[in-house]
Formats: sequence, C-alpha cells, structure tokens
Amino acid sequence: MTGSTVRPPAYQQLADELRADITSGRLQPGERLPPEPELCVKIGVSRSTVREALRLLASQHLIVTTRGVTGGSFVAHPDAAQLADGLSTGFALLTHSAGVGMADMLELRRALEVPAAGLAAIRRTEAHLAELRNAFFDPEIDDFDTMLAAHSTFHRALAKATGNPLFELVGRPLYQASYGEEVVAALPEEYWFRIDADHRELLDHLAARDAEAATRTAARHLDYVAFAAADR
Repeated sequence: MTGSTVRPPAYQQLADELRADITSGRLQPGERLPPEPELCVKIGVSRSTVREALRLLASQHLIVTTRGVTGGSFVAHPDAAQLADGLSTGFALLTHSAGVGMADMLELRRALEVPAAGLAAIRRTEAHLAELRNAFFDPEIDDFDTMLAAHSTFHRALAKATGNPLFELVGRPLYQASYGEEVVAALPEEYWFRIDADHRELLDHLAARDAEAATRTAARHLDYVAFAAADR
C-alpha cells in the first residue's frame, strides 16, 4: 500500500512561502508585504487563512503589523534578542537530552568565547565596558541564582562587545542554559570566587585593548570551568 503525504494547512503553506521570501532576502527589512486582499487572490485562499499566516510570522518575529491608513504588514528588522528566543527552546531541549553534556557545552563556549574576547578587546566601546562592569557579582554575599544570572549577563555583554551581532545571537541561548543539578551540587568551594576574578581580569584586558591577553584569559577561564565540572 502506497502511503500518502499529508499536506500542511493552507495558512502554513502561505507562511512558509512568505518566510522563504524573507529569509532569502527577496523581501527586505522594512519592506511592506502585499495587502491581504492581494494575497488572497494571488494564493487563492480566504482572508482568514492569510491572517492566520501573518499571525504565525508575527509570532516568529519575522513581520510587524500596524493599523491605520499607512498600516500593513512589514518585514521586521532583525533583533538578536528576539531571534535568540527561537533558538533557546531547541538549545534547552538538546542540553537536557542524553546526547549532549557539559563537555559539549564547553566545547561550543570555547569556540565562541576565546575569539570573542579578542574581538571585544579591539572593538569595545565605553558603553560596552560599563555594561560588563555592571554584570559583576560579589561571591561573598550573593546567592547562587544571582551569580548565575550575572555570569550569563556578563558573557552576553562580552558577545555584544564584539560588534558582530551573530556572536550575540548564537551566544545568548548558550548562556541561558542551566547547569545540571549534579554539577551544581559538586562545584568546588572557590568556584565563584575564581569566576569573579576571571571576569574582572578579562575586563581589565578589554579596557586596555589587549586582545592577546584577553584571549589568553578567556581560554584559561574555560580550562578552569572544565576542570571544576569534570566528573561531577
């Protein structure tokens, strides 16, 4: 017996076509999509189907819709924070699966953080330095959740300081990932003191625009994290 392929609903097909136009660059950020009546005629679907497709694209941060005489649906300008939200769900599922462990996360962090530190040292602005400084924590008094949140904020700010939005996009879901309970329970007593010291040293290198020292500190920082998490 020959199996049949189930066709996706009409609104999904329309959304897929428009998404392909957006991601391929055929429709540019800020460009207006054809009006709803025109899409109905062009695709041969009802107005409710068009609206459902547009709602789907809006939920994926691909378009924005405005009302009024000059309103309509427009291709959204890319925003790293919004786009990263879509990556975060898939990343979280992978990191909590049996096939992905701490070693995999650290391997990805090394591939991103070490070159990012060097680029940030060259390209950082005073605003970037202030953002990094505001992400410091105090291991003497702060609790685990506060330190973990500050750690995430620091590394997202470091990615932003590269001036390359792709570092920020890829790094954001990575730094939102949680530690496994078995890792958290067995972290060395001095762990957060060392993390704090490394962050402060890295900021000093960025302030001095010393890319070589920044990459060296970033690599050593990850060596320590790997050591602390090993066999936990």
